[in-house]
Amino acid sequence: MTFKTAHRAGLAALAVVMLTATSAFAQEPTINKGDNAWMMTATVLVLLMIIPGLALFYGGLVRSKNMLSVLTHVFYTVCVAIIIWMVYGYSLAFTGGSPFIGGFDKLFMSGVTADSQAGTFSTGAAISEYVFICFQMTFAAITPALIVGAFAERMKFSAVALFIPLWITFVYFPMAHMVWYWAGPDAVVAAAEAVKAATDEAARTAAQAKLDEVLADAGQIFTWGAIDFAGGTVVHINAGIAGLVGALIVGPRIGFGKELMPPHSMTQSMIGASLLWVGWFGFNAGSNLEATGTATLAMANSFVATAGAALSWMFAEWIIKGKPSLLGALSGCISGLVAVTPAAGFAGPMGALVLGLIAGVVCLLFCSAIKNALGYDDSLDVFGIHCIGGIVGALGTGILVSPALGGTGIFDYVTGEVAPYDMIAQLWAQSKGVLLTIAWSGIGSAILYLLVNMIVGLRATPEAEREGLDLADHGERAYNF
Repeated sequence: MTFKTAHRAGLAALAVVMLTATSAFAQEPTINKGDNAWMMTATVLVLLMIIPGLALFYGGLVRSKNMLSVLTHVFYTVCVAIIIWMVYGYSLAFTGGSPFIGGFDKLFMSGVTADSQAGTFSTGAAISEYVFICFQMTFAAITPALIVGAFAERMKFSAVALFIPLWITFVYFPMAHMVWYWAGPDAVVAAAEAVKAATDEAARTAAQAKLDEVLADAGQIFTWGAIDFAGGTVVHINAGIAGLVGALIVGPRIGFGKELMPPHSMTQSMIGASLLWVGWFGFNAGSNLEATGTATLAMANSFVATAGAALSWMFAEWIIKGKPSLLGALSGCISGLVAVTPAAGFAGPMGALVLGLIAGVVCLLFCSAIKNALGYDDSLDVFGIHCIGGIVGALGTGILVSPALGGTGIFDYVTGEVAPYDMIAQLWAQSKGVLLTIAWSGIGSAILYLLVNMIVGLRATPEAEREGLDLADHGERAYNF
């Protein structure tokens, strides 16, 4: 009898040990090969968006004498952004430090190995840190590449070569940190569980202080509660405002408003826009960081919002101008992609469709009537499509995330369930994020443009501009017949 009782007690103890070990093992983040494979694919898709997608889209929209200039601006931006990101950009954007900028813990990729992990949005699920680094690197590359369309055909290459690294460093990295940096689900859930497990007041106070510390380890806009699934603020409003400021400071092209400046190849722009749409699935669905249902939602939304915006722009233009243009359809396509970017993983498909339909018309208004009324020369409508589309998307996300409207709601990792939705509070958080982005990018970009102007000058000479920047800056022609 004694032996039997002891035997049962030993088995019980062993079961407890095994259960504890299993529980601890289950909570330890592990890398899923499927998620890794998806994120590697998404990363390459985002690169496809920039080169050749954005390069061809922009290149086709300028005059033939400036085609190579635009291609060079975009290609250079990708290359310099990659190097800066690997050297210090990742550290400044995605390590702790302050609410506005990260630190230097991962300078020169310090501590990053093929075995190191990066968190996702699920507890216990991780991806290789290198794939997260490369994915976010493509965002750091495309954002400044968008800007060059605003001052295309008149800013000399030496100015672009200096401005882009400065802008990435002082404007983009802080924005990425403020919107996307946080401690991650594993840290938040572990701290919340510690509070629940506390058995006395002292332990509970200490655990709560730790939870508060973990929650505070985030970027400023993130702590405000603003949501941005794939970069409405970080990428599009950020680049759009910088583009507008640049267009205003550099001034209009020679002959702007007096001479026709039609796109030299709508065929190439069609190819570029189509590649942008294809690559955007990596941009939006990849921002889920996992191959889960939310990624499929982002994929569906990237289809429907884009199609809706392309058609709403085309038909609105048809009504206003009497003819539907391919340029209008392509511009609407991009405006829909921009608008759905912050909402991709939060809105339902019908909400995304409404968002796209609205964005197409609003962006058309800003790229035509308002642009003409104010008289600024934003060569390729970076402000009208990316900034305005981004604002429509950021504010629309605050509404469409509502479960009552088919949205996902916002998951609270502390309680372990979707938080109660408050439209006023969410719209206020979204608005604060938009306003801070506009101020940060607008003021920061203006300072950098003026600095570059003092060092190398911004504007090409009138002779170079008339000749075309292909020959004047690069000594080449896009076409030799």
